[in-house]
Amino acid sequence: MSALFSLSRRGALALATAAFFAPVAALAENTALKVGIMGGEDETVWATVAEQAKPLGLDVEIVIFNDYTQPNEALARKEIDANAFQHGPYLEAQKEAHGYEIEIAIDTAIFPIGVYSKKYASLAELPDGAVIGVPNDPSNGGRALKVLEQLGLIKVRPEAGILATVIDVSENPKGYDLRELDAGVVGRAIDDLDAAVVNTDWAAKAELLDSRIAEESGENNPYMNFIAIRSEDKDAAWVASLKQAFQSDAVKQSYADAYKGAAVTSW
Repeated sequence: MSALFSLSRRGALALATAAFFAPVAALAENTALKVGIMGGEDETVWATVAEQAKPLGLDVEIVIFNDYTQPNEALARKEIDANAFQHGPYLEAQKEAHGYEIEIAIDTAIFPIGVYSKKYASLAELPDGAVIGVPNDPSNGGRALKVLEQLGLIKVRPEAGILATVIDVSENPKGYDLRELDAGVVGRAIDDLDAAVVNTDWAAKAELLDSRIAEESGENNPYMNFIAIRSEDKDAAWVASLKQAFQSDAVKQSYADAYKGAAVTSW
């Protein structure tokens, strides 16, 4: 009896495993899909995604944005079907501010936010009173401050959480001048700063990846990026097809090439 039960369990496990790894069947009819992304390195990645999607019945059209506030608004207005540019804390802040009915569909990659400098080769070289640029939006600004805290430069009030701002800095022993700038500007302003905390995509656009002097830890990192969709589409057949197209070896390699190893894929 126990042997039969054991065999049955093994058989069930084998079937479940096979089902989990089974490829998604191509959609019965070609489905056109508009996906919003930020311009830059992601265009290379999504060109690969579009190629991978064709055999699965998806015709992916890439819609380029140049401002973080635009892709969620476009998704909510049904101008696009999905977007891929943000992490969880940013989406939650956007949903709270605008009431968007948007949710996570497919994890993509973590882009460890980094500290960049063209004047100094290490954090240890930063002088007292150094001017350090940080993003000014709540989610990325809070993330930047947490990185500076993680690296031992400042301390932030614990109760401020992940949406901390410069007024939540409780200890700044070397008197760093923390300048809040738009996330898309802080990297381009590097020549006027001693250092800057910059999101990887913007750092790539500003050609700063070779000037990284420190980065946040990937351990227990809540800033996984993802493909977002409208909540009403969570059961749509195309979501599973897009996931298979995206989480492929070809797309993983495209990330490695486009971001010079600065992106850590989720699969």
